[in-house]
Amino acid sequence: MKMNIALLAGDGIGPEVIDQAVKVCNAICNKYNHEISWRPALTGAAAIDAVGEPYPDETHEICVSSDAVLFGAIGHPRFDNDPSAKVRPEQGLLKMRKKLGLFANVRPTFTFPSLIDKSPLKRERIEGTDLVFLRELTGGIYFGERGRKDEGETAFDTCTYTRSEVVRLAKKGFELAMTRSKKLCCVDKANVLETSRLWRETVQRMEKDYPEVEVSYEFVDAVAMRLVQWPNSYDVLITENLFGDILTDEASVISGSMGLMPSASVGESIALYEPIHGSYPQAAGKDIANPLATVLSAAMMFDGFGLNEEANAIKNVVNKSLEKGVVTEDLSEGAKSFKTSEVGDWLAANI
Repeated sequence: MKMNIALLAGDGIGPEVIDQAVKVCNAICNKYNHEISWRPALTGAAAIDAVGEPYPDETHEICVSSDAVLFGAIGHPRFDNDPSAKVRPEQGLLKMRKKLGLFANVRPTFTFPSLIDKSPLKRERIEGTDLVFLRELTGGIYFGERGRKDEGETAFDTCTYTRSEVVRLAKKGFELAMTRSKKLCCVDKANVLETSRLWRETVQRMEKDYPEVEVSYEFVDAVAMRLVQWPNSYDVLITENLFGDILTDEASVISGSMGLMPSASVGESIALYEPIHGSYPQAAGKDIANPLATVLSAAMMFDGFGLNEEANAIKNVVNKSLEKGVVTEDLSEGAKSFKTSEVGDWLAANI
């Protein structure tokens, strides 16, 4: 199979972890007789520095003409620490999601047997956890009307959703639930928010189309609590943009490290694969960042192409690296640690 993949390394540790994913993907291609044409493009702070725009038109053209996008991270502290900055790296991420139509963020959360005791949560609470969040990505408060009034003393951000936006996200949730345990949880705040009431009533209307799926409705604060108490009681969860952003980062601690969790952002025609962690600027250039989330995102990419054997080969070699302690310093707990590039080399060699 021949694939054209847009390669958006981004900022901070993004280029380092992306390099390791490329090594692994190339090893898979050599083993299974595939061919990837990598198509690098600028985004984030790197793009602002180069052309003054966090998601340039040239980058967009590369993305839309590719079969998928493999993405690193966006963000830089010089923008985080400047509230008056007019152009920010994160604007590029939001623009990319909107222009590519990436309306659903798919974030799995699972445990690794060799790391189960490294999680901050007790083994008996997290063992067997295997859940997936579907977070709506292109609506809600991140895209609503915003501004200042009263001479800058009052600020507002507006959360807006249309029924069609809820339907298309919920449809993916129902379809995913049908391939798993046939359990779906709609996460909202319907006791307070009108947008949440729209979400709940829309999903309730759709239940009849998926009679085999057991649907539950829970308030976001209750889910936040239960995620760290009984995460294995969940299977597929759907929610709006802001709630999903917060809950998926909370769920990442279950595995023991945010550096382990992959994700996909999908639309009608193209998908983007990325680790859930940020740009971690403190580690940039030090060759210490954990590349496994990005490598596992590449595994999700192969799954997206229907290449399940190839995806499983990546997952298996990642598990092998964890079992043998071929890990970066965030997972080594005082034992020997490996550099980012060394982990990538080991994974590729063992494929």
